[in-house]
Amino acid sequence: MSLLERIDGPRDLKALPAAQVPALAAEVRDFLVERVSRTGGHLGPNLGVVELTIALHRVFDSPQDTLVFDTGHQSYVHKLLTGRRDFSALRKEGGLSGYPSRTESEHDVVENSHASTSLSWAHGIASGRVVRGERGRHTVAVIGDGALTGGMAWEAINNIAAEEDLPLVIVVNDNERSYAPTRGGLADHLATLRTTRGYERFLDWGKSTISRTPYVGGAMYETLHGVKKGIKDIVAPQGMFEDLGLKYVGPIDGHDEPAVEAALRKARSFGGPVLVHVITQKGRGYQPAVEDEGDQFHAVGVINPETGLPLEIAGRSWTDEFADTMVQLGEEREDLVAITAAMMIPVGLKPFCDRFPERTFDVGIAEQHALTMAAGLAFSGLHPVVAVYATFLNRAFDQLLMDCALHKAGVTVVLDRSGVTGPDGASHHGMWDLTLGGVVPGLHLAAPRDGQQVARAVREAVAIDDAPSVVRFPKGTVAEPVSTVREVGGVDVLAEPDDGEVEVLLVGVGSMAASALTAAEKLGAEGHRVRVVDPVWALPVPEALVGLARTARRVAVVEDGVVVGGIGAQVTQALREAEVDVPVDLFGLPKRFLDHGSRGQVLDAVGLTPDAVADRLRAHLG
Repeated sequence: MSLLERIDGPRDLKALPAAQVPALAAEVRDFLVERVSRTGGHLGPNLGVVELTIALHRVFDSPQDTLVFDTGHQSYVHKLLTGRRDFSALRKEGGLSGYPSRTESEHDVVENSHASTSLSWAHGIASGRVVRGERGRHTVAVIGDGALTGGMAWEAINNIAAEEDLPLVIVVNDNERSYAPTRGGLADHLATLRTTRGYERFLDWGKSTISRTPYVGGAMYETLHGVKKGIKDIVAPQGMFEDLGLKYVGPIDGHDEPAVEAALRKARSFGGPVLVHVITQKGRGYQPAVEDEGDQFHAVGVINPETGLPLEIAGRSWTDEFADTMVQLGEEREDLVAITAAMMIPVGLKPFCDRFPERTFDVGIAEQHALTMAAGLAFSGLHPVVAVYATFLNRAFDQLLMDCALHKAGVTVVLDRSGVTGPDGASHHGMWDLTLGGVVPGLHLAAPRDGQQVARAVREAVAIDDAPSVVRFPKGTVAEPVSTVREVGGVDVLAEPDDGEVEVLLVGVGSMAASALTAAEKLGAEGHRVRVVDPVWALPVPEALVGLARTARRVAVVEDGVVVGGIGAQVTQALREAEVDVPVDLFGLPKRFLDHGSRGQVLDAVGLTPDAVADRLRAHLG
């Protein structure tokens, strides 16, 4: 039996002799490479925190003590050490989540896959226990240097530092990366910490020098202490944390497990808020990941574990179409600038950045700042394109509403991974943006139905200079191009009945246009007359779409966003205001959090497939 097979929980780990910990760490890394290469998942982040996670569980007593992992994509090691070794269906329907999950284990508390929130969670948990008189329980937040670029983390630090007796340990997992190398002033500060010996060691050196040269001892010692604060600021920039009121321990080699244990035990003994600065290497122990400069091993698909190369060659993605369009537009327009929130590569802005570095801004994990900065850039005469995952627009809704829309700022927001994204589960489905966008005055929203339409939508979006615009598209390989039968006032008609009255005007929003066409074919084969349209710009609802609805007996809208307040709801309201009295069927995602699984599995589970759409419409048509 391997060492890992003997670990069913933290008690087993604590009982393991210290001499066997390095062998356990090696087994964990081998396990991760072998299993994650089969299923896909977050490989690099987990390889980097093996010794750190082992040390956390050897020092603290989960679940009596609470571990909160910021972002949570580095929790695979935690899952293994708490008895979850079946990775055969990782991130698949019915299998382990790719993030901490309360439904899986009592050791998981926060499904924390939106970054920079762990410190607020930990502050609340620790403070609640103090109120309840449970001072013997510790709370530990593990946050990366990338997540520390998010403003919410600093709001929490500001409050945590004011509480001297709060039993809270902050572990900064500093690997110089989030998705890509961390940028900004904080990154520079942490880099200085990594390369500085520290002023205590400087003073120790001074004392040893005094003992060897006593004839200058007194004066030298007084001088050293007289300039202590100045030395501290120069050679020990941990002063930034200490000046806030946080005790600082580090920096510690995150792959020296005994050293990490010692630092954590020291931090635990303080009885107040402590920051432990741990230096780790993302992808540690797996050479393809270590050598990867593009951070392709942050999250992988199915790969060859020997080479790290993908086993399945993906086709051209929606992101690829956007990336090419941005470079072309950048050549044509000197006023075009790009902003992203620590996701330069995943959202396709790397080619634009390589070509126009001075016109590209990576603001770190700070979506709120990104949107308001974009409003400022627009005021200065530029046209900013902010590219983020659709799920992360939630974090910047106020800025989209009050800074961009209220000020009629010409800002384009491009949402990658919109709709059902699949394996990453509830927190990553980009299903909220259509509803959120629908309440923003003046906002224009386009949902391209295929790769060719991405370029069209982005071009039209950046031409809007008096209001925010949004372009959304899903994850994965682009759909086959869907041709247009004719165009009516900006609305693309994709299929027409041969003759007679239109029974159903079937509106396919974005990538759901293909599903709408298939459903129409099924109904058409049974003699029903269905017209399929793509509104192209779904918000505001096109007047031409209202006009087409007048000629139909009923309207149906198919979208891969929350059906409550979505495009279907907007169409319904537009028809009522225009006194078009036809029934409207809404097909979309239910207002609930959807589990992980493939995109097809999730859509099938919620009844958003061509067969399900056709069945419901058939029942209404009779």
